[in-house]
Amino acid sequence: MKMRMIKLSPKALMDALRGKQGSALSSLPDDVELLDIKYDLFSGEVQAVVRSASFNDAAESYPIPEFNVKYAAPAKIVAKSAAIAETKPSPIVKTQPSPAQDSSLTEEEFTPDQRKLLSFKVEDDFVIVKPIQYLKSEWDDINDVVRSLGGRWIKGDIISYWKIPLRQT
Repeated sequence: MKMRMIKLSPKALMDALRGKQGSALSSLPDDVELLDIKYDLFSGEVQAVVRSASFNDAAESYPIPEFNVKYAAPAKIVAKSAAIAETKPSPIVKTQPSPAQDSSLTEEEFTPDQRKLLSFKVEDDFVIVKPIQYLKSEWDDINDVVRSLGGRWIKGDIISYWKIPLRQT
C-alpha cells in the first residue's frame, strides 16, 4: 500500500465528518485507510496521512507525496467571495506631520553629542526629551538648553524627563 498526505481546511474536514454531499474527500479511493491526522493551529490546516493500494508508486527516497483534493465549493461561498473581490479598497492617505508636530527644531538646539544621549518624542503641544542613559556631568548642560527653550524637568518615581513647548516656525 502507498501513502499520501492530504492537506485540508478544518471546514472541509468537518463537512466530510458530517457526511455532507460534495465534500472535499469524495475524490479519495474506496480502499483508503487513515494513518495519522494533525491540525496546525498557525496555518489553520489539517494534515492527514492516508494509504491505499490505488495510489501511484513513488520512490521511497522522496517524502510522502501530497494527494490533490478537489474542493467542491457551494454556490453561496462563491457568491460571497465574488462580492468581496468586487469591493475596492480605499486609498491610503499619508499625511505629513504639521510643522507644529515636528521635534526637529527642538533637536537642533542640542549639540550632536547631547542628541546621542537623548530621545525626542512629540506629545500634544510638547516635545518630551528623555535621557537614554544615566547623565552625569552632561545633565546640567542639557538642563540649561531645555530651560532656554522654555522647558522644565519632570521628576517621576521611575521615569523622569524634560517637557519643552513646541516651537512654531
